[in-house]
Amino acid sequence: MIGTIPRLMEPQELESLLDDERLIIIDLSSLSLYSLQHVPGAVHLPYRALMSNNPPAMGKCPSFSEVEALINYLGIDNTKHVIVYDDEGGGWAGRFTWIMDLVGIHNWSYLNGGIVAWIKEGFPTESSPNLPNAGKACLGDDFAYPAASISADEIIASLGANDFAIWDARNPAEYSGEIVSAARGGHIPGAINLEWSALMSTQSNLRIHNEAQAILDSVGLTKDKRIATHCQQHHRSGFTYMVARILGYDKIAGYGGSWAEWGNLDHTPVEYGL
Repeated sequence: MIGTIPRLMEPQELESLLDDERLIIIDLSSLSLYSLQHVPGAVHLPYRALMSNNPPAMGKCPSFSEVEALINYLGIDNTKHVIVYDDEGGGWAGRFTWIMDLVGIHNWSYLNGGIVAWIKEGFPTESSPNLPNAGKACLGDDFAYPAASISADEIIASLGANDFAIWDARNPAEYSGEIVSAARGGHIPGAINLEWSALMSTQSNLRIHNEAQAILDSVGLTKDKRIATHCQQHHRSGFTYMVARILGYDKIAGYGGSWAEWGNLDHTPVEYGL
């Protein structure tokens, strides 16, 4: 890590580091916005590069070889520091941090508020595209930190444990089963429904809510528990995973299969209602 770069970076902090060659800035905004305005030096990455793209559970992590190729394409290794952002408050950015954690590269920071805060607050932008400086990271032969991910069967085995919690980041209508986006609707038994947007401040240009820790504590998503977070495709829960990491949760795991998998399996238990 370069100096003492915080995990959560404010725009003015990033602006002061834009000339540092050890920085890699990843933009996960729409290509149309990137083509008009982005943080100087930022490389655009389509969000589909972060997905398995194998239906129905497209939110699962790509294979290790695919992730390794992506990390090398972007030139990421432990000598660099990665700044990641998007244009929606952190869903895709968070998913990228999850993948970085899985391969054991934890030198990342999130630009608080993403490009929304950056543009609205008048920080410099450019429109010309930037290409990454490809490299060769030494990642070993498999994911170095598998604890950042959790499977359906692991969740089933942990249901009812006092030290385990499920953070469902979908909206209440999805959680209750009113909206059905798989063979079955509803939620994982015992899951806590805290929609991802509850931790995002529209008054502060989509920054992470200042009261995020208090909000999590109030619903029982406390640091002493192992927490599995999910949504429909582990996109919105990419944000919730990242927020937990920024707050210092060391037992947070992303359920990549999310409801797209859980709701389509035959052996997974389901509850309905709020």
